This record gives sequence, C-alpha cells and structure tokens, in this order.
Amino acid sequence: MKEQSTSKGFAILSAGTFIVKIMSLLYVPLMRAILGDEGYGISAAAYQVYVFIYVITNSGIPVAISKLVSELNATGNYRDALKGFRLSRSILMGTGVVMSALLVVMASPFANAVHFSKAYLSVMALAPAILFTSVASAYRGYFQGSKNMIPTAVSQVSEQVANTVFSIIFAAFLMRYGVEVGCSGSSLGTSVGALISASFLVYYFEKNRKLGGITVRKNEPGVRRLSSRQLVRKIIYYSLPITICVGMTYAGNLVDLYNTKVRLMAGGISETQATILYGYLAKYQQLLNVPIAIISSLAAAILPALSAAAAVKDRIQLKEKVKYSLRVCLLIALPCAVGLGVLSGPVYDMLKFGKGSAIMAYGSAVLILMAVMQIQTTILQGIGKLYAATLFSVIGISLKVTVNYFAIAVPQINILGAVIGSLAGFTLPILLNQWVINRNLKGRKIKIFRLSMRPAAAAIFMGAMVYAVHRVLALAAAATGGSYVLSSLAVVISVTAGIYFYLIGLVLAKGITSRDLEVLPARLRRFIPGFLLSRIA
Repeated sequence: MKEQSTSKGFAILSAGTFIVKIMSLLYVPLMRAILGDEGYGISAAAYQVYVFIYVITNSGIPVAISKLVSELNATGNYRDALKGFRLSRSILMGTGVVMSALLVVMASPFANAVHFSKAYLSVMALAPAILFTSVASAYRGYFQGSKNMIPTAVSQVSEQVANTVFSIIFAAFLMRYGVEVGCSGSSLGTSVGALISASFLVYYFEKNRKLGGITVRKNEPGVRRLSSRQLVRKIIYYSLPITICVGMTYAGNLVDLYNTKVRLMAGGISETQATILYGYLAKYQQLLNVPIAIISSLAAAILPALSAAAAVKDRIQLKEKVKYSLRVCLLIALPCAVGLGVLSGPVYDMLKFGKGSAIMAYGSAVLILMAVMQIQTTILQGIGKLYAATLFSVIGISLKVTVNYFAIAVPQINILGAVIGSLAGFTLPILLNQWVINRNLKGRKIKIFRLSMRPAAAAIFMGAMVYAVHRVLALAAAATGGSYVLSSLAVVISVTAGIYFYLIGLVLAKGITSRDLEVLPARLRRFIPGFLLSRIA
C-alpha cells in the first residue's frame, strides 16, 4: 500500500472533505424547505445528541490506531502495527454495538434532557449510524496511520452523497405524518450513508489484502515484539484522553444546547422562537464546519508524521512539522474567516439559509480560534501530551458554558452570547496549549502571533478587495432586476476574485513559499498566474 507525503495526504483529504462540506451546505436549504425552521431546529438538536454518542465511541480509538500504526511502522515493528489495528477494530465494533443499543433505549430521555422532546424519533433513527461509523472509523485510522488518505477521502464523499440523497427522500416522504416523523427521515439518511461508507472501507481493505496491496513486512532486525496485552494497554493509553477531550467538547455542546434554549427563554423569548434561534446558530456552525473540515484533514494528515518524529526523537523534524502545521492552519483559516465575515449576508442568501447571517458577521473570528486549537490539540497528541490537551479543553469548555449562561440571557445580545462564549472558551486553551508545545520543543519556540502576521495582512487586503468587488457586482445585479441567479453569481465571482487577491497579498507580504503550494493539486496550480509563481520562493 503506497504511502503519501504529509502535503499530498493533506491535499487528498482536504479535497474530499471540501466536497463533503459543500454538499452538506447545499443540503441545508433543501432540508429547511422540507422541514421548516422549527423542524430544522429539531433535526439539529437530535444531531447534537448523536454526535455526543458518536465522539465517545469513535473519537479516541481511531486516532490511537493512527498514532500507534505510524509509531510502530517508524520503528520497524510492522507486524504489531497490523496486529494493533485488528485489536482496535474488535474493541470499536463491540463498543459500537453497545452504544447503538444505548441510543435506542435512551432516545427519549436524551431528547428531554436537552429540552427538545420532539427530537426523540430522530435520535432513535440515528442509532444504527453509531455501529456503522465505528467500523468505518477503525479502517480510517489504519489507513491514515499508514499514510494512505485516499480510502478515507472516498468513503467520506460516498457517505455524504448517500446521506444527502436518502435524507431528502425519507424526510420528504415522512413529513406527511408530521414534523417529528419527517425529522426522523433525515436521521435515517445519515444511518444509510454511514453503512455505505463502512461497506466501502471494508471492501477496499479486503480487496487490497487479497491483491497484496496490504502486506505484513518483516520487522527490522532487533525490534522487540509487543504482546496483545501491551498493545491493548497502548490503545487505551492513547485513546482514553482523546475520548475525554473530544467527549467533553461535545458534552459542552449538549450543555449549550440546553443552556441556549433555556437562557433565551429566560431573556423573554418564547419556546418556539428559541428553537428557531437555535436553528440559526446551527446553520452558523455548519457553515464554519466547511473550512474547519479542511483543518481536520490537516490534523489527520499531520498526526502520523508528528508521532513518527516523536517516536524516533527527531526534534528538528518535530519542530519543522509543528511549524508547518500551524502555518498551513493560519493560511487557510484567516482568509476563510475574513471572507465569511465580509460576505455573510450574500452567502446566506445564495445558500438560502434564511435569517441569521448576523451571527456569522460577528462570529467569523471564532473560526480562526477553532482552527488553531484543533491543530494544537493534534500536536499535543502527536508528542504524547494527551492529558494536557484534555485538561485545557475542559477548562475552555467550562469558561464557554459560564459566559454563555450570562450573555445569552441578555435580551440585546441573545443568541450572539454563544459567539462571545466561544471566543472566550477557545482563547484560554490556545494560550495554555502553546505554552506546553513550546516547553516540549526545548529552545525551539514557535510564536503563533508572528506566524499569523503575514497571512493576516493578506487576508485583510483580500477582505477589502472582495467587499469592493461584491459591492459593484451587487449594484449591477440590482440594476438588472436583482434575480437570485445574478446575486449568486456576484458571490461566486467575488469569492473567486478573493482567492487571487489573497494570493497576491501573500506574495507581496512574502507570506507563502513553494512548499505551501504543494497542498494544491497540480491542475489548480496551473490557474495561478506565472508572474505570481515566479515571485514565490
């Protein structure tokens, strides 16, 4: 099975996740049209419950598989790398069965606990997805640890295609029986998508194994084998803090789900309107998840490289990988945040998201903090500081929930209080994470602020130019009747122009290198003007 470089692996994963997230955005207006704003809020609430169970089941062990496989391969222990995967797969499948059953039994209590009692059917319909994603996660962890990102990318795209198609079909068919049943149809589509994804990964693994694409190489001379007990202990040691870390993050989201609705009502808003406002927040978060998905791809691609460098104690290579991951993270997150902030209203109109664009206008900065914290957490996992990442995440979640509690209940702030809470809840862990990272680099400190200066300057330049371009195009569209097609075209042209303006800004600020362009497919690099390429070192 062919390994890929970190840059190529990131490019493959990011391309797949970008397609997935674009499809998920196009899916939103269709589901809103079918379910209505209240139904969409119910569906979003059910999904939050599902995601909490999902991350408890699937967040830790797949990352542990990736880390374990990459470490063992780096030290020449190839046989135990595959053995560790098989043990992890068995653990994940057993856990998936138990958690799927739990979600069925506890669907109604979970829905009542977050003050969305109408979501219980949707929660129940998501239960099979837990088992299917457990199987898929095991194989994704193995492939990522082996530095082969193609199966993960293909499985994600196939899952989203099936999810989109079947969710729309089931929801439209079942809406005749009421909004609660219609929302459960959307959840059934998610389960079907997960089944198709898992089936593809199993098929890919078995096919490559039979054809010799997946072979067990002989261990390097002098490598000590590990017993099954030792491997299981390593899996638990790696996966437990990651599960706690991610689980606490999503537990915070569930608390927020309950907290948001209750505190909105405490501020004088009706229950129905509070549900609709929560739907606005869900749309904002879903839009943020498009660039965050690309950052997640970077995290998945960089973890094996970090783990391998840490395993052989190559501190020079480790610092280079840490700096590279933070630079690429900022190169992606900064322009995305500025662009979403400048074009929040037009983007919402184009995607037919309805109301709520003010949340994005005020809250786009959260994207930068989310991205940096995610990469920092991956770095800490790669260098073995798993419990530090967990502790700092818990501190951040606690701060976020506390700020949300007070800010959301203020009538003049209401749902924007969740944005304020996120800003506070990400900033503190970022400072703590970087302190630990720099301590472990031992004299090779990395300053995030310094890394961000040049891409930030380019992003601000891009934002100003995009605003001007869109303003001119929007006025032209309005003068010719202001149709949806023309308005959407104005957004697409502005975004495309923004990519070029950002690249020009980076070149002028000397904030990009030829290595940074490696994450782009060769076909996309051809669209970069020659005069810009010639100035990139």
